[in-house]
Amino acid sequence: MALLLTLSLLVLWTSPAPTLSGTNDAEDCCLSVTQNPIPGYIIRNFRYLLIKDGCRVPAVVFTTVRGRQLCAPLDQPWVERIIRRLQRTSAKMKHRSS
Repeated sequence: MALLLTLSLLVLWTSPAPTLSGTNDAEDCCLSVTQNPIPGYIIRNFRYLLIKDGCRVPAVVFTTVRGRQLCAPLDQPWVERIIRRLQRTSAKMKHRSS
């Protein structure tokens, strides 16, 4: 009986876990977002991680001037302000380079 139990546990332990649809499939998904405002002056750029990308938590990922990645909620006014500022700055830089 003990041998049967040991073999059963060994089979379960070595079997791959089933994947669940809708979980954080992408390696770079945010597991959570900060509700605390991030100072805009430390942000260099941003990108979106959405549910359609395979992430369970939709977020904006801000990259700081030191290269850190910070996850923020999509629907906060402070997040929208930082994104608008970055887009304006990017548009000015493109205009100057052309």
